[in-house]
Amino acid sequence: MSEQADKPILTTRQGHPVHNNQQQRTVGSRGPATLENYHFLEKISHFDRERIPERVVHARGFVAHGEFEAYGTIGDEPASKYTRAKLFRTRGRKTPVTIRFSTVIGGRDSSEAARDPRGFAVKFRTDDGNWDMVGNNLQVFFIRDAIKFPDVIHSLKPDPVTFRQEPNRIFDFMSNTPESMHMLTWLFSPYGIPKNYRTMRGSGVNTYRLVNADGEGVLVKFHWLSQQGEHNLTEAQAAEIQARDLGHASKDLYEAIERGEFPRWELNVQIMSDDEHPELDFDPLDDTKIWPEEDFPYLPVGMMTLNRNITDHHNENEQIAFGTGVLVDGIDFSDDKMLVGRTFSYSDTQRYRVGPNYLQLPVNAPRPDVVVSTNQTGGAMSYAVDNRGANLHINFEPSSVAGLREADESYREYRPFVSGQIMKAPIERQNNYSQAGRRYREMADWERDDLILNLVTNLARCDKHIQEKMVWHFSQCDEDYGRRVAEGLGISVNA
Repeated sequence: MSEQADKPILTTRQGHPVHNNQQQRTVGSRGPATLENYHFLEKISHFDRERIPERVVHARGFVAHGEFEAYGTIGDEPASKYTRAKLFRTRGRKTPVTIRFSTVIGGRDSSEAARDPRGFAVKFRTDDGNWDMVGNNLQVFFIRDAIKFPDVIHSLKPDPVTFRQEPNRIFDFMSNTPESMHMLTWLFSPYGIPKNYRTMRGSGVNTYRLVNADGEGVLVKFHWLSQQGEHNLTEAQAAEIQARDLGHASKDLYEAIERGEFPRWELNVQIMSDDEHPELDFDPLDDTKIWPEEDFPYLPVGMMTLNRNITDHHNENEQIAFGTGVLVDGIDFSDDKMLVGRTFSYSDTQRYRVGPNYLQLPVNAPRPDVVVSTNQTGGAMSYAVDNRGANLHINFEPSSVAGLREADESYREYRPFVSGQIMKAPIERQNNYSQAGRRYREMADWERDDLILNLVTNLARCDKHIQEKMVWHFSQCDEDYGRRVAEGLGISVNA
């Protein structure tokens, strides 16, 4: 009895005590049930609505919390040389973070051992509000223009008729998209199946700008380097894991944190002057390209440590929302064509999935000491009113009576000069093959063998004309690359 007495009383959402949670109200012991079963109706109708729409991409993921500690420097220079973002400027400054790792193509209950890019999204809860760094484990992407995003995802998703992921559909699209060769070379190598979330790297993929107090800007790419090392799986190793566990990576991360083995990643940046860089054989804003490390070295910025697990999967994982447009002062957009499209798409997705007031949820809101002051109001599931000042009658700006005011403009805005005709056109320096070829040549022998095996296994299920187009593309990347794929498929490299 004492154990029962210590338990809280079960109630309805209205706070009414529930005296019988075992039977509904019926006419006699056999029924029928009566309509006025308020507790049952509340309970079952909420159960019917427990799931919100799953993400179209990144549906399966896992969340953990931690902190980011700044070095106060970017490489050997004070961080203030490049950016006025407060979270970077002081050595030892700690910023709370929440991170969501994910697969990309599979549904909410799919395997974490699938060959698939991995999402690597970090929410920094800074003094100036939230900053979301939304990236992947691989440094590049399949396409360079956001208008193709629905197409590439449709090709990778299950067939709309058979509902099976079909190599013929995937490589049909890729064979007509030469810029995808670099990503495919990474994806079908062992890097396409990270061993777990703790031992994979992260990358912002897109190019951003850092802006300092003088209004000077540089281009920047962000990278997370795992302090646990980088470890990947072969197809055979992944199949063995998948046969017994669909969520091995989530389990690994959760259990490591529970044991007190807190995983860490060092944040590094690459910096480039903000111009077109005609000396390069690629456009630095092209996210199918890597900035060569020998020319643009990695510069350490700080260390992230994950030290706390979530307490509720739905509230902290399903409802957490990231967006590439969530930036703080000192970090700015570049003209990256993919970044602009992602910035609309991500926030639009969250408003659809979670609702127009998704930013009021604790997992998405800024930290408590950051006061949110807006004139936004209403909408589904609104449960709070943002700060409007002392006079609640004024929910507009400007007002000579009360309300909110704009922040001062004491900082110097970065104003890059842009000119040109408005057009629909590809970038000039595409160079779709050289970096894919370089990646192929830099692989260890066993990685190349695994890459060829994985490509041949999948391309063998494709139409011959698609096989021939893919062999041609791989041959443009590297002669040996194309030859080995052709031999594996039993076709001529010159077909």
